[in-house]
Amino acid sequence: MDRFLVGNGAGFSGDRVDAPLPVLRTLIASGLPSAMFFETLGERTVALAHLEKRRDPEAGYEPMLERLLEPILALAKQHGIPLLGNWGAANPPAAARAVARLAMAQGMPDLRIALVEGDDVTGLVAGGQLPVHEADAGLDMGAWNLIAANAYIGAEPLIEALALGADVIVAGRTSDPALAIAPLAHHFGWRADDWEKLALGAATGHLLECGSQVTGGVFWDPGYKDIPDPANIGFPIAEVTRDGGLVITKAADTGGLVDLRTVKEQLLYELHDPTHYITPDVVLDISHCTLEQLGQDRVAVHGLRGHPRPDTLKVTASFEGSWLGEGEVSVAGPNALARARATADVLLERMKIRGLDVRARVDLIGVASVHDSDDGALWRGYDGPEPPEIRIRLAVEARTRDDADQAAREVLAMLCCGTAGTGGARWRVTPRILTRSHLVLRERVPVTVSVRTAREILS
Repeated sequence: MDRFLVGNGAGFSGDRVDAPLPVLRTLIASGLPSAMFFETLGERTVALAHLEKRRDPEAGYEPMLERLLEPILALAKQHGIPLLGNWGAANPPAAARAVARLAMAQGMPDLRIALVEGDDVTGLVAGGQLPVHEADAGLDMGAWNLIAANAYIGAEPLIEALALGADVIVAGRTSDPALAIAPLAHHFGWRADDWEKLALGAATGHLLECGSQVTGGVFWDPGYKDIPDPANIGFPIAEVTRDGGLVITKAADTGGLVDLRTVKEQLLYELHDPTHYITPDVVLDISHCTLEQLGQDRVAVHGLRGHPRPDTLKVTASFEGSWLGEGEVSVAGPNALARARATADVLLERMKIRGLDVRARVDLIGVASVHDSDDGALWRGYDGPEPPEIRIRLAVEARTRDDADQAAREVLAMLCCGTAGTGGARWRVTPRILTRSHLVLRERVPVTVSVRTAREILS
């Protein structure tokens, strides 16, 4: 039976950099044709990348790119396993140069690097040429500055890059499933309108896109849903057959697990309508899907269906919003609850005295925070046992960076102006990124593909 393996090396920007090597070793040990992909872009990640690119024209790509690739690049090249990723983020050309430098340093001047560009449609959004997605129709961004707008491109340019012999594919805003669909379609020769096969690829990508979420990450709940060796959780691998078989497993000699529960949780992740999961390449229907545990860490997925792809692509437009200021300080020991409440009240009063134009809330971490509202109703009404220590967090939203900074620094001032036994202060200010979705006809997104060697890129 003709089988092809797809491994995942990262599920988001900031994922474990030592996760890809066990996946690659497992792919190699299988002796089967394989590919690996890295999903490192979120909606706000690409916006932050654009801001980094403004600061430094050679930045704006996945900051862990080199650390992710360094242990595996030569091994993948040696065994003919292509590496795909949307690690180009806001600056795919700079990411391609980074890969080229790494290849040269490892003695691989002929490594073939594909550059996929064209997802940036900022001009179309800035010109008001794209309709707002109906779900975001009520969002008014008139007061904010547009950072960037990127269309979710599909698998076609990635397939083209593989056909041109790419060892590494550097893309920007691709859809997550496209990173798995591409090597499968390239290997099996799927047609662009074979919806059942493309649905198989979309499900493969969807199950693997978040890395360890399908191998026990996030699922893990000590005492209720335990997993083996969580410090060494393995990243997922999909086995796909020419006749439509799909089995989810994971890297050998790693922690975590793959069972019916982990696969169900990931299958339903971000899935609003089980009959209509829209991707640029196909509409996936899992309403008739069944799962089968084949053995330890092996789950088969059956009953996937596909429907024709949409005429439009989703676009995420990112805007510079307001500023977030945060400050934290701790109190501990006898009477900690009274001191924490007093500190919270003083901080809120200081916002008024200073005349800072902010929207503020205070959380008493250890009493009430995650479930509380902005008015602090839970910690104000708390009458349970007194915690031995409490972390006090002030968070403000401000239109200007200075107001956010000044508000957050009021927490620092509590080191000398606050209650007895106050310590451990810190504060920071970060920009808030707002997003709005648009739709664009796919023919208005002219994606290009180029493949050059590392030597050629750096020459």
